[in-house]
Amino acid sequence: MQFTSGPDPMDLLTLPWSTPLADWPAHLLVSLPRGISRHVVRFAKIGGIVYAIKEINQQLAEHEFEHLRSLARAGVPVVEAVGVVANRTSPDGQPLDAALVTKHLRFSLPYRALFSRRLDPDLEPKLLDALAELLVRLHLAGFAWGDCSLSNTLFRRDAGALAAYLVDAETGQIRTQLSPGQRQHDLDIAETNLAGELLDLESSGLLPTGVDPIATAQSVLDRYTKLWAELTAPQTVGDNEWWRIEQRLRRLNDLGYDVAQLDVTEAEDGEGVGAPAGPHVMVQTQVVEAGHHRRRLRALTGLDVVGENQARRILNDLDTFRSKAVMPETQADEDTVARHWMTDVFQPVIEAIPPELAEKLEPAEVFHEVLEHRWFLSEAAGHEVSMADATRSYMTSVLPFRPNEQAVLEPDLLGLGMLEAAED
Repeated sequence: MQFTSGPDPMDLLTLPWSTPLADWPAHLLVSLPRGISRHVVRFAKIGGIVYAIKEINQQLAEHEFEHLRSLARAGVPVVEAVGVVANRTSPDGQPLDAALVTKHLRFSLPYRALFSRRLDPDLEPKLLDALAELLVRLHLAGFAWGDCSLSNTLFRRDAGALAAYLVDAETGQIRTQLSPGQRQHDLDIAETNLAGELLDLESSGLLPTGVDPIATAQSVLDRYTKLWAELTAPQTVGDNEWWRIEQRLRRLNDLGYDVAQLDVTEAEDGEGVGAPAGPHVMVQTQVVEAGHHRRRLRALTGLDVVGENQARRILNDLDTFRSKAVMPETQADEDTVARHWMTDVFQPVIEAIPPELAEKLEPAEVFHEVLEHRWFLSEAAGHEVSMADATRSYMTSVLPFRPNEQAVLEPDLLGLGMLEAAED
């Protein structure tokens, strides 16, 4: 057996690796919603941690394991690869496929579960925005997915939006840089797969009337193209227009990206698309790294397990707190203000979550929803409602009615019954 370092291997050694995954006893398994897979997949819970285990050819398992680890190091949102169990044999000496072990992504759901619950009327655009951004981030990292689809993705709530995480990397390839043709190939696959998945949702009665599966699938290409251009397209500015470079950097930061390197090149009069007359330069962003708001939030507060939109929303509240807490015309250390905000604002909300409701939503999403709830209460009351009052109201009137997104789900909601039906 080959596992990565950490506390996981000792627990995982107790699983019945000499038994085909399809025959594992039910008491070891938990029921979670999942997408359709070409392979047998099971979820096992050990020591409070849920692992996803996929039975697959050893070469493919090791290939996918290395890709998931490489992408994680590059900061791309993927599931956490734990290890590969190879050279498995049954008690009578029959060879078994290897097993790829990953950690189940907490508070995440596959697309069919999201459509089954239908908690968000704007689910389609949020889903496609998340998938397009994931594809952009993969391509920036030099990863050609080869099988982009909703089925190979998990989604987690991110301050009202959705964040997409890659689950299946067995068909992918990592290169130093992708050519336009390689990127287009991924987009063509994505469009085809999305159209099929949306048509399947339509036939199941899960797609709202008026949503065109084909047009919706095609729209992910437009979303991808706009984001890719914003992040990578060269920009031509005149000799006295350097402010436009700062403006673009701010736009990139607002989108959640940091620019690690800029190439500035002098250009001749009229050179470059849309180039102004007279002296000008062409500016090219060479490396764009996602996670701008999460890095700033982690540096200020230590909060780590948050999405990019959640981090942006939390930072906005922290900045508002600072504007009210610091006397005008005075300076205050940002780290000191952040520590007071953690103690006075964030932690009281998280500590107010009743233990029996802790599996409803992840803490950062709860905090975001409390801020939203406070805004609605203040609008209705005609005056600002305190954070303490908004928290109490939310914990009694909103959170109890949210579905458990971390809890093990019942089999009839794409659980074990779905797993059995998905094998082929």
